[in-house]
Amino acid sequence: MTTAGSRTRKGEQTKARIVEAALELFRESGYDDTTMRAVAQNAGVSLGNAYYYFKSKEHLLHAYYARIHAAHAEAAAPALENESDLHKRLLGVLKTKLEVIEPFHRFSGLLFRTAADPKSPLNPFHEDSAPARQEGTQLFARVLEGSRVKIPKDIAQKVPHLLWVYSMGIVLFWLHDDSKDRARTHALVEQSSELVVKMIKMLSNPLLRPLRKSALKLLNEIDV
Repeated sequence: MTTAGSRTRKGEQTKARIVEAALELFRESGYDDTTMRAVAQNAGVSLGNAYYYFKSKEHLLHAYYARIHAAHAEAAAPALENESDLHKRLLGVLKTKLEVIEPFHRFSGLLFRTAADPKSPLNPFHEDSAPARQEGTQLFARVLEGSRVKIPKDIAQKVPHLLWVYSMGIVLFWLHDDSKDRARTHALVEQSSELVVKMIKMLSNPLLRPLRKSALKLLNEIDV
């Protein structure tokens, strides 16, 4: 007898198999040259079944983004649970991000050709990527919330998103880093994260209140 629970598990297994098949083909043939038909054949499912779970190749990539975020959140959990120092919390999240994405360095470089297009739904700043962007922002909100640093209320809501943007800059640098073991990227994370934390701590300095208000006005005007 087939139960609702077993059908759900089978559906999740099929989705996972389709995503794995797609990632394999994306790595081998590139994103643009991979078709949904090829993905279905590689996953051992019908084309209709593949489209039932994923309406397009873009949806497959968004599933990949979700998987990477879930793995990152899990890897970063110890740093967020055991540390209250803001720099250690931020460093822990950034370092685990690099660890999680490292196996996909070559694939990410190929994908960048498409994702760099502002009109592409795979672009991190595109409206279709909003769920992944929000998840990333929420993770950096946790970085701040569990620390001892107090951020002025007027700008507190902006900082997590700005940290996510900063992390995207790190990822872009990582994409182009051909140094051994990505040593240049790790050095960038170590040194830039310390500067970022210092700037965050400076936000509460009363002498810098006019500067903070000007920065906040600018962020509001450009809708960041």
